[in-house]
Amino acid sequence: MGADKTRAGFAAIIGAPNAGKSTLVNALVGEKVSIVTQKVQTTRFPIRGVAIADSTQIVLVDTPGVFAPRRRLDRAMVRAAWTGARDADVVVHVVDAASRAAVEDGEGKAGQRRSVEDDDRVIDGLKESGKTAILALNKVDLMRRDRLLAMSQELFATGVYSDVFMVSAEKGYGVDDLKATLASRMPDSPYFFPEDQSADVPQRVMAAEITREKVYLRLHKELPYASMVETEGWQVKRDGSIRIDQIIYIERDTQKPIVLGKGGQTIKKIGELARADMEDLFGCRVHLFLQVQVKPNWSERSENYTSIGLDFNS
Repeated sequence: MGADKTRAGFAAIIGAPNAGKSTLVNALVGEKVSIVTQKVQTTRFPIRGVAIADSTQIVLVDTPGVFAPRRRLDRAMVRAAWTGARDADVVVHVVDAASRAAVEDGEGKAGQRRSVEDDDRVIDGLKESGKTAILALNKVDLMRRDRLLAMSQELFATGVYSDVFMVSAEKGYGVDDLKATLASRMPDSPYFFPEDQSADVPQRVMAAEITREKVYLRLHKELPYASMVETEGWQVKRDGSIRIDQIIYIERDTQKPIVLGKGGQTIKKIGELARADMEDLFGCRVHLFLQVQVKPNWSERSENYTSIGLDFNS
């Protein structure tokens, strides 16, 4: 391939919720482009991170987790995950190796058992689609090597994987090798995005995701999956700073005091943390103004998600 030739393509990152998909995308890109929390199902729509490896551009589609859906939102999220996999040049299935080992040892907690069930659901989906994937055994820093080898052999025997990589997305172990392989699988193509662009998510959406992450991190025990953040106003001021107005939607009046906190201290802290991340991401001063509004059953309303690529109707 000549020096002036480039490669570019799409790699879909699929797997059970909380397997480490978003952390892996961030590690491959080299900066934060996807929301990362300890709560599962935090990626509600595919976020594209853009990674460069020599003369190759890898567009990483961080899909919502594949799990057993219950609500309309859940079903739309799972459809988005499989659509991302179907349309990609390469599929990476991220498996939480530590959780799988705990379940195999009979010590797995409920969440870990669900994770293994979701992994098996992904394997069945890959078999049904006839599409092969790269297996990324994640969180390998928490396991013995002999257990990892046995697990990788067992999963590879399912017939849906072309390669197996052992990685720690959080520590960075094995990420460069995976990135190099992804680059080698991309087709000859001009770049889809400018070289200095790390994600194709609109800034308004990314700002909302940052605030939603801080809400989860701050209130992960008190507030379950009952919040949505919308960027209502975006104004670039004369000095180059940005005024961002956002609404945090919740489903019940009883949740409002939780988000506000005593004397407004909780929402103030959420705003401080979100603003710091936004200033780092956008490279300028940010004036962030947050409101809390009750919007009953927001998660069942399709208009809240069609604008960011989730399909409620199919």
